[in-house]
Amino acid sequence: MSEKYIIGIDEGSQSAKILIFDTRGNIVCEGKHALQPYNLPQPGLVEHPGDDWWEAICIAAKKCMSNFKGDVKDIVSIGLCTIRYCRAYLKEDGTLAQPALSWMDVRVAKPYEHTNPDVKYIVASSGYITHRLTGEFKDTVANYEGVWPIDVDKWNWSDDPAAYEAVGIPREMLFDLVMPGDILGYVTKEAAEATGFPEGLPVVATSNDKAVEGLGTGCMGETTACISLGTYTAAMMEGKEFLRDTKSVWPKFSCIPNKYLYDSNGIRRGMWTVSWFRDVLGDSYIKAAEEKGLSAEELLSQEAEKAPAGSDGLMTVLDWLAPVDAMYKKGIMIGFDGRHTRGHIYRSILEAVALTMKKHLNDMCDELGVNLEKIIITGGGSNSDLFMQIFADVFDIPAVRNEVNGAAGLGSAICAAVAVGIYDGFGEAVTNMVRIKDSFTPKAEDVEFYAKMLPIYTDITNHTDDILKKSYEFFH
Repeated sequence: MSEKYIIGIDEGSQSAKILIFDTRGNIVCEGKHALQPYNLPQPGLVEHPGDDWWEAICIAAKKCMSNFKGDVKDIVSIGLCTIRYCRAYLKEDGTLAQPALSWMDVRVAKPYEHTNPDVKYIVASSGYITHRLTGEFKDTVANYEGVWPIDVDKWNWSDDPAAYEAVGIPREMLFDLVMPGDILGYVTKEAAEATGFPEGLPVVATSNDKAVEGLGTGCMGETTACISLGTYTAAMMEGKEFLRDTKSVWPKFSCIPNKYLYDSNGIRRGMWTVSWFRDVLGDSYIKAAEEKGLSAEELLSQEAEKAPAGSDGLMTVLDWLAPVDAMYKKGIMIGFDGRHTRGHIYRSILEAVALTMKKHLNDMCDELGVNLEKIIITGGGSNSDLFMQIFADVFDIPAVRNEVNGAAGLGSAICAAVAVGIYDGFGEAVTNMVRIKDSFTPKAEDVEFYAKMLPIYTDITNHTDDILKKSYEFFH
């Protein structure tokens, strides 16, 4: 029997990534295309220009398919994962009626106001891409959270008319829902021409992108957490039920039907801040790195390795994107002196990510009454040995990374593999498709240092918020 292959679609905040896996979870080939810069028509509004979601997928898909050396007849399914908390407004034919909203747009957190007569449907990002791929008006239930009339216990739209009134969205404006691991539809001729995907291939529902990442890392058991290093950086743990009235635990739909995932509080521009600092250094730094055969991030890591734990007193607060309920917050770097270099600044940003997530996971575990024994780090940042060691030292437990660190693509492929019967269930698929690459052990000296630094670090905003509130009146 010839090898079978599965396509995983992973469209996040910054790019569309298309990966083809074999049934053992190995990446066979991939394609990637960056999304365009956001449109920012006014404060609080963050829109995706044009038809950017779909066009990026089409370009990335053609890159991927052009690199595929196997027989396309052996590709058996597609798993679809897109960014959560976004919203698309569609015409009756399923095309965009207006620009799609980013998860950072304040309107996604508010009830819908029907001011555009062209809008026939309101969907999550996954619903829009499902329609472009299959022509179906369907979506995964597990990518609906927040201001939607969703029944989290029944995994379906609510039966209560008041739920629709509260969000301003009538039922007829919503797609039909399916469970993760179910088939949404099949690639149409038009979509096949646009993407290079085989016509007729089944497209399989997954979940919200963080839950798909969690599945793709093999994050299971109540003492293991996965930290997802993305534009939005957060941690997740396997959940048993949909908890209510929690302060530091955000229950979500899992990528496994009828199970839940617990999200921590997060960093709204986590790894984005790393990219921001790289870009601030300019093209000359990126070129200098290339001349050494390195990426800018790799060269920065080399420089940061020369700085000690704590970056000689330089501390960064990662509020580069203020929360809606505290718009005065801003990013902060505090503690500069003449010793500080690029490497110190870069290490300080990495430490800020780890220390912030330590605080969030401490709060989460305290509320759940559990003790962490292992953290899985996923996302491009996990390629950095320095970053991995910082996580191990800050958390004082082993930090592991997997062979495939783009876990959302693998999680999508796992769903697709289960849907077409390659594996009998999600557990069997994870066992066969997810593998640990290496583990980082805490260093006692740095563990002790970060334990003393954490309460100082987490106290910074208690002293700076008053200043930022006053300055917000002038600079917002």
